[in-house]
Formats: sequence, C-alpha cells, structure tokens
Amino acid sequence: MLSLLCGFLSFLFFLVNPCLRLWTQAKKSLKDEKEIHEGAYVVEEEETPTGLLRERMPRHVAVIMDGNRRWAERAGLLTSQGHEAGAKRLMEFTELCFKLGIETVSAFAFSTENWGRHKIEVKCLMSLIERYLKSKIQFFQSEEIRVSVIGNLKKIPESLLGTIKETEEATKSYKKKHLILAIDYSGRSDILHACKSMVKKSQQGLIREEDVDETLFEQELLTKCTEFPSPDLLIRTSGEQRISNFLLWQLAYTELFFSPVLWPDFDKDKFLEALISYQRRERRFGCRI
Repeated sequence: MLSLLCGFLSFLFFLVNPCLRLWTQAKKSLKDEKEIHEGAYVVEEEETPTGLLRERMPRHVAVIMDGNRRWAERAGLLTSQGHEAGAKRLMEFTELCFKLGIETVSAFAFSTENWGRHKIEVKCLMSLIERYLKSKIQFFQSEEIRVSVIGNLKKIPESLLGTIKETEEATKSYKKKHLILAIDYSGRSDILHACKSMVKKSQQGLIREEDVDETLFEQELLTKCTEFPSPDLLIRTSGEQRISNFLLWQLAYTELFFSPVLWPDFDKDKFLEALISYQRRERRFGCRI
C-alpha cells in the first residue's frame, strides 16, 4: 500500500513540476517586462553603467549645447525645430545626470552675444525657454529639482522674467538636484560685476583689502547660488573647441570634453563616453601627486 502511495505521489509530481516551472518563468518575465517599461530611457538611481564608478562621478557638469541650427539644416527643418529638439535633449540629459548621482547641471542656454542673432530667432528662443519652464514646473517639483537662472536678465521679456521667478520660487527649497540655466550670460560680465560689487563694499567699509581672497570673490559671482560653483566637467558639442565666454572664472580646473556630435544627437551613449573619459583622467589641480 505504501509503495502504491509513493508511486502515485511521484506521478503527481511529474505532472505538476513542469507547470510550476512555467508559472515561475512567466511570473519572472512579467516582472522583468514591468521593470523595463518603468525605467526605459535612463538607468535607475541605484544602477551605474558598466565602465563607470559612481564614487568618481562629477558633482557638477556644465554643457554648451551647440549645433541646434546645423542639426535642423541637415534634417531639412526650421531653425526653431532645431532649438525645440535641443530643449528636449537638455531635459533628457538633465534627468540622466541626476539619476547617475550628479548633483548640479549648468546649461548655457543663451549668451549675451546671442542678442546679435536675427530678431526672429531670438524671439523664438525666448518663447521656447518660457514655454519649457512653464510646462516643467510640476515635473521639477515632483522630482525635487531646484532651478536657478543666472545672467543679466535686464533685456529678458517680462513674461519670461515672470516665469523664471515663478520657477525659482517653486523649487527653491530643493537641495540634492540643481539645474542652472545661463540666460543672457557672459563670463566676463560675471567677473566684472563681482569686481564692482567688491569695490562698492570696500568703499562702504564692509570689507578690507586683506579680506579679499578667492572664496570671498566667488561669493560675488552669479554661481553663488550653488554649493558647487566650479564644474568638474564641461561638455561642448558640435565639434567646436572653445568655451565661448561661459563661466570663465569657474572653469579654471574643469575637465573639458569636446564632442563632434550635434547637441540634439548627443544621447545617453555619447554622454556616457564623456563620463568614461572624465573618470580616466587624473585631476591634480596643479599639484604633482
């Protein structure tokens, strides 16, 4: 009787075991598929791509987004469509930076020299920046991203200025992620403004000559809004190899990466190439180790 029972149980296990394996595999497949859909574009916060060390990630990445017009021309599109594609790329780039643990992103959105472009293009750029900021306020809040805008801003349209103030006010309490947009920005003007401010404070008796050092000077620069005013890595796209009056003081010991790729095509893989290049460098800051 016992042998008959054992034989029956063995037969039952033989029938059920394949079904259990299929059910387990199906469950795992559904889980994997769900994870893929939830994190499709970029890596999750706890992941680090192969070839990169999370502990060596730059804290501050600056980017000169060059090539939008050429990208549009090559694609047979309007210049405005090129800038639209560039704005979309910036948001994707920023999200990826924060998920990789990079704390500050600075983007050269509009230089003081850009006022010399055609009025229609300038108007288009001002409108695009305003529209993107308005449409992304809830996203910035949900992701706890602080947004700051640096630059002269005196010639900025009133409607955009209002949107800038609204965005900065809505996100000012966030600490871990910081997006800095440079609009009507000039590195030379930034340094000149800091010098004038310190002269004025000296005349008022607020500071003495012996008080002046690099730390005090940096507190007068527009990047005083961030905990990490000096970028660790600057990326410029489109093959140009110059810094074009961007963060002149702050870039003193920044690692530079020049890519031939036009900004709208500077995707995740291209950015990871820049990060791998950065992590392979030995940063000595003028000292021999």
